Amino acid sequence: MSALVRSLDSSFDQLLRRLGEISDLQRAGALLAWDQETGMPPLGAPARAEQLATVARIAHDRATAPELGSLLEELRELEEGSERESFEASVVRVARRDYEKKRGVPSDLRAEMTRAGSLGYTAWLEARAAADYEVFRPHLERRIALAQEYVACHEPFDDPYDPLLDDHERGMRTADVATVFARLKDELVPLVAGIGEPVDDSCLHGDFSPERQREFSLAVLSCWGMDDQAWRLDDTVHPFAMGMSESDIRLTTRFDRDNLGGLLSCLHEFGHGIYERQVDARYLRTPLQEGTSSGFHESQSRLWENVVGRGLSTWRFFYPRLQETFPEQLGTVPLDEFHRALNRVAPGPIRVDADEVTYSLHIVLRFELEREMLAGTVTPSDLPDAFDAKLREYLGIEPTNILEGVLQDVHWSDSNFGYFPTYALGNVISIQLWERATGELGDLDDEFERGEFGSLREWLREHVHHWGRVFEPAELLERVVGGPLDAEPYLAYLHGKVEALDSA
Repeated sequence: MSALVRSLDSSFDQLLRRLGEISDLQRAGALLAWDQETGMPPLGAPARAEQLATVARIAHDRATAPELGSLLEELRELEEGSERESFEASVVRVARRDYEKKRGVPSDLRAEMTRAGSLGYTAWLEARAAADYEVFRPHLERRIALAQEYVACHEPFDDPYDPLLDDHERGMRTADVATVFARLKDELVPLVAGIGEPVDDSCLHGDFSPERQREFSLAVLSCWGMDDQAWRLDDTVHPFAMGMSESDIRLTTRFDRDNLGGLLSCLHEFGHGIYERQVDARYLRTPLQEGTSSGFHESQSRLWENVVGRGLSTWRFFYPRLQETFPEQLGTVPLDEFHRALNRVAPGPIRVDADEVTYSLHIVLRFELEREMLAGTVTPSDLPDAFDAKLREYLGIEPTNILEGVLQDVHWSDSNFGYFPTYALGNVISIQLWERATGELGDLDDEFERGEFGSLREWLREHVHHWGRVFEPAELLERVVGGPLDAEPYLAYLHGKVEALDSA
């Protein structure tokens, strides 16, 4: 072994140690945030905001240290001399990209954004409890000001929204999203406006014990691939998923007694969880450890919730078990009636309750409002009316209260400007992946009817999950489906949904 090779190996080992410490700090911060949203006593919020800010500052200091930059520069030769997909080249390449973006952001700003996000989340909960937007408005004003300061750290850019979007969807530009969303809006607004009398979904509403909902949901997720040695399910106000490592997957949900929405929430969050669970274990404590982008992450949650989770073949297996769980509510309801209710299409004010056809319009309006808030053309004082106006324009819906309007989502309370678009991008990607998966695996209905979901899960592991952040989102999509982001398969899928309901 030459002296140069030994030197590069030693430098790479140093890099892994530094990146491991950064990852540990980031995961510790994530665990503090998870606790805040699942079990922390309400009065712990001010101290928790300081704890999160401290961890964020220390992690950012280490992630932008000049010594890390020097080490990454020293390892260019190792990166260039290794296969692009190799562990070594991928770690160096992705770590360098992260370093170059983060180093322009002061650690104090990163800490303050984290602090404001934590306090904003608490204020959002208080505003919802009081049904009073004014409790939340000052925190939103602070969040916007910090977002504008953060954006300025990344000049020059084509659009001020670009740095925020890039945090969640690396390499994508606002103009690209606007083009896709214009296509979605042009197609979906008239499609939604033309929807006739909605399907009766009364069988999904009634008195459903949250405890029994949880028991049934866990049985479904176990069949799909969840195990109690690496996963857990907790309660929260706004469901989310988090991977502390590939063997520590945290799902959260909210079970309401009067409906079965919490079940679908579990199916959605499973998609996020299985992505993190199936990332190559070798990537632990490196920047490769998580999914390649939020859009790809959302593609997994939407695929498992909607394409698999609302499919008739899936419920041919699970529905008898659901009837056994709730015999009084569902014992006499035929499968076809339940399945139609599960796939009901009808505009509503709440994004998380939206059906597949109307869902992306909820995202389009939030994307537009985020850009307008960032530009100052919509202020926090204007936001409730602006939000309601877009609901009327795109979905024909008039919110009856502030909880059905601007206070419904958690995202503007924390640090997630730029995240909303990835939900609709995930919808688009999910259908592209599904078409490629079934093109290679064949029709999966027979397997699903037998309660067998391993073929799809393993196909996703091999082609998507395993790679973590090795590939940029656009590169991974090209590798898996053989082409770029394309809204047309998704739109065709939605038209098929509407036609199926109309003809049934």
